[in-house]
Amino acid sequence: MSLDALSNHFVVLAAGGPGRAASCVQDGVQMPFVGSEVVAAGHLTRAQLRSRYRPIYHGIYVPRRCEVSLRQRIVGASLATPGAVIGGVAASAVHGAKWVGDDVPIELVAASRRQRGLVVRNETLADDEVTMVADIRVTTPARTAFDLARHLPRDSAVARMDALMNSRPFSIEEVSLLAKRHRGMRGLRRLRVALPLVDGGAESPKETWLRLLFIDAGLPRPTAQFVIYDERGRFVRRIDMCWEQFRVGAEYDGEQHLTSRCQYVKDVRVNRVLQRLDWNVIHVIKEDRGEDIVDQARSALLSRGWGTTTPRN
Repeated sequence: MSLDALSNHFVVLAAGGPGRAASCVQDGVQMPFVGSEVVAAGHLTRAQLRSRYRPIYHGIYVPRRCEVSLRQRIVGASLATPGAVIGGVAASAVHGAKWVGDDVPIELVAASRRQRGLVVRNETLADDEVTMVADIRVTTPARTAFDLARHLPRDSAVARMDALMNSRPFSIEEVSLLAKRHRGMRGLRRLRVALPLVDGGAESPKETWLRLLFIDAGLPRPTAQFVIYDERGRFVRRIDMCWEQFRVGAEYDGEQHLTSRCQYVKDVRVNRVLQRLDWNVIHVIKEDRGEDIVDQARSALLSRGWGTTTPRN
């Protein structure tokens, strides 16, 4: 995906989708803006600035009734701290990662003073760890993953890195090399734990959670997004994860499986085919307890020959 395409994707994503404006314009001024510059240019008086607008960061304004999007907060952060680089979860959103809300903290890698609403990290950044997307200075995908793995708890870090890799693949080896480059930087122990668990095949945080649940329970690491075909080579289903050699799979069923009659009918018909093909696919819902999910998966794997030399045919 080109940087232009990423930029367009970021504008739509950060704005909350195609149906929501990516920016607010008032009094002929694009939002957000530097208040002192707009007053100096004669577009607004100081009284108008105070009455019609509100600051989102020091000196950075938007209309009082403007619903501020993630993109606007990121742009505002860049304006508030010239020369700073967007990092962390916000950087992953700039690179197209999903599941990032408008209210996530905006992280900056910069040698600047802290201010309300921003997480400022005074850390070393090499030139090749910074890129430009939609005129915004942001950490590269590899450096973004490096920071996510160091600063977040393991499960959150893996989920965020999964989403980043799914949208903008990065090299695990490149992230590991960053750890060697920045010896002594905080959080490297966390990184060494989280990085090997990344799988860009996960298409939701719940899929990441389910995969980690299995791994933590001592089950084999499943393969993500596995495609199953029937005897004639026809597509049947792409399942969230599976243990192919044992023909055991697992899927996290979201709300669409319950609210859509069309999806329900499709699921029933596909499951009939999977049973005929001797696939045991475990369906997980949010009400399920983790230990019950693990027990079901373990039983299915044991019944198919896991732990023996040769899987059941």
